[in-house]
Amino acid sequence: MDSIKVGILSLSDRASAGIYEDKATPKVKEVLQSYIKNECEFICELIADEFELIKERLLFLSKEAQCDLIITCGGTGPALRDVTPEATEAVCEKMLPGFGELMRQASLKFVPTAILSRQSAGIIQNSLIINLPGNPKAIAECLEPIFPAVPYCLDLIGARFIHTNEAIIKAFRPKK
Repeated sequence: MDSIKVGILSLSDRASAGIYEDKATPKVKEVLQSYIKNECEFICELIADEFELIKERLLFLSKEAQCDLIITCGGTGPALRDVTPEATEAVCEKMLPGFGELMRQASLKFVPTAILSRQSAGIIQNSLIINLPGNPKAIAECLEPIFPAVPYCLDLIGARFIHTNEAIIKAFRPKK
C-alpha cells in the first residue's frame, strides 16, 4: 500500500501571528487519518491570508512536495482578506465546482450562513486541492460528504491510490 502525501495549508492572519492556536490543521489530520488506511505523510503550513503567498505555497505543495491531496483551511468567506479560492483558481489547471456545491449544501443543514462560504476544489498536475472553511466543526461537516469522490478523483489525475477505512467512509469507484 502506497504512502500518501497530504498537504495542509491553514490560512489565518491571527493564528499565523500567534494570537490564537491553529485548530484547523489538527482537525483535518484527525479526520483524514480516520478515513485513509494508507500511511499519510502530512506537510503542514500555517500562513497569513496573502494571495501571492497562498499561490506560492500551493505550487510548492503540488510541484515540489508532490502532495496527492492538498487541503486548505480558512479564507473561504466573503471578507476582503478571504482570498483562498482566488489563489486556488490562479494555480489550478481545472476547477471542480461540484465539491464546493456539495460542501455548501451539507453546511446549510447546520448554519444558514453556509451560503456565504466559497469552498472550492481544483487540480494542478497530480494534486487535488480542496478549500475548506477554517472552523474545525465545519471542516468535519464538509469533508464527510465529499470524501467518497476524492479517491477516484485522485485515480483519474494519476495520484497515488487511496485505500479508505470502509468502516468509517467508503470510496466510490465505478465498476469497470
